[in-house]
Amino acid sequence: MARETVIANARVVTPQQVFTGAVQLRDGLIADVSEGARVPPGALDCDGDYLIPGLVELHTDNLERHLHPRPGVDWPRRAAVAAHDGEFASVGVTTLLDALRVGSENGGHLGDYAAEAAEAVAALSALGLLRAEHHVHIRCELTSPNLIAEYDRIGDDPRVRLISLMDHTPGQRQFVNLDTWAAYYTETRGYDAAQMAAFIASAQAAQSVHVAANRAALLSRAAARGLRLASHDDATPAHVAESVAAGARIAEFPTTRDAARAARAAGQKIVMGAPNLLRGGSHAGNVSAGELARAGLLDILSSDYAPASLMLAAFALAEDLAGGDAEAWDLPRAIACVTRTPALAVGLADRGAVAPGLRADLARVWHVERLCVVRGLWRAGARIL
Repeated sequence: MARETVIANARVVTPQQVFTGAVQLRDGLIADVSEGARVPPGALDCDGDYLIPGLVELHTDNLERHLHPRPGVDWPRRAAVAAHDGEFASVGVTTLLDALRVGSENGGHLGDYAAEAAEAVAALSALGLLRAEHHVHIRCELTSPNLIAEYDRIGDDPRVRLISLMDHTPGQRQFVNLDTWAAYYTETRGYDAAQMAAFIASAQAAQSVHVAANRAALLSRAAARGLRLASHDDATPAHVAESVAAGARIAEFPTTRDAARAARAAGQKIVMGAPNLLRGGSHAGNVSAGELARAGLLDILSSDYAPASLMLAAFALAEDLAGGDAEAWDLPRAIACVTRTPALAVGLADRGAVAPGLRADLARVWHVERLCVVRGLWRAGARIL
């Protein structure tokens, strides 16, 4: 028998409009979408809550926070993954790319954390214990001598869908201002002035030695598997040209408006941080997500380090940025930034919109005054929250 659920009396957000209506789920797919407030017998009454697609997250550092909750503290891998998964389900995410770093900025060995985390995700997924569907985003630090060895530990994992090319050398990209960079790393690592100077010199030397060879090796591996590529923290049109030449179709967190314009001209999908949007600016002093949204230079939002920011920022786009230099930001367009557009960017065309024939990944959301509470969540038609 067909597995069927009807979710009714909801404010349904489709790609084109928002209306009061019902969505019929059958065998894991959206079978029908209809208007009207009627609640058929046996249907779930949403009492006017929003019904939106399950969110799709392309870049989250949140798993690392669970794996290493304090400096020097390693948490059990499976327990960390389960807690991380539950946190994202609570904020409406049904598809998740866990960002795992390979290579380190100062050449230090990160150990087997990325491989162990990927193995834990695979084990819990096989047991049916994870709410969201998990994939892997490998964040590759091009300046690291350990990069390729660490990448090869997880590069053939079938869950890998995206790799990003990063260069965190001081004085460029995310931290063009060395004083800002030094302040950030003094706080996070506790370096004194002498240690900071030595770190900067070492990092700048590593860039000249390792970047070109690492980039070539990664591009070869990505091409062999058909993986999507993303740039990271591009600051200039020259950076964008370099990422386009490498085949990157996603621009993660461009740090200037000039870089974002170049990414748009090149056809890249532009990802910005939801925390940046909600805070009204970048913590590193870079271009604000709101500025890019007003200019029509924003396609995808990422929660980055704050899972709850993803849905909040989507609603904020529709509420605060309705207008500007580009076309108006209505709710369907804003919701697409956290659902359909990121799904398509990594080749997941079967989800991300409330439309017949797509996978029934849905979130029931109570929203008012900068607060979103997920009151129901479905993945492939099965209720997971």
